[in-house]
Amino acid sequence: MARSARRRAHPPAQAAQALVLDAHGLTQAAAGDPYVAAWVARTRELQLPLAVNPVTVTETVRGAGRDASIHLLTRNAHLEPVDADLAADAGRLLGYTGRDDTVDALVATTAIRLNRPVTILTSDPADLTALTADHPDIRVVGI
Repeated sequence: MARSARRRAHPPAQAAQALVLDAHGLTQAAAGDPYVAAWVARTRELQLPLAVNPVTVTETVRGAGRDASIHLLTRNAHLEPVDADLAADAGRLLGYTGRDDTVDALVATTAIRLNRPVTILTSDPADLTALTADHPDIRVVGI
């Protein structure tokens, strides 16, 4: 299926009660990608949490001009602190699923900890789907 057809198949923030962005989602939103911007706008319109893992911010901030857009997006976002408990939960998730991408596990754990229906926008839907397979309230959308 073509990417544009996939994009039309998922209306923004329809059933979710929160939106989680991975690094690609955050950079696409900061760059003004219309599809991702629609998800963010709908999330804000409905006053739902926009969640970003702090490690995702590390992946995207580079001391360049686009940083301002990233900071604007994350200013009012929910940032789950990366502490020993979150790190251990992400590690256990990796062990349980047999996966090995630490950052994806941190993004998945951020979504799981919101404890509500969540949509994750990601450039890596296969890994995040595998990491969240036991959480039916988490919807992974590839971008």
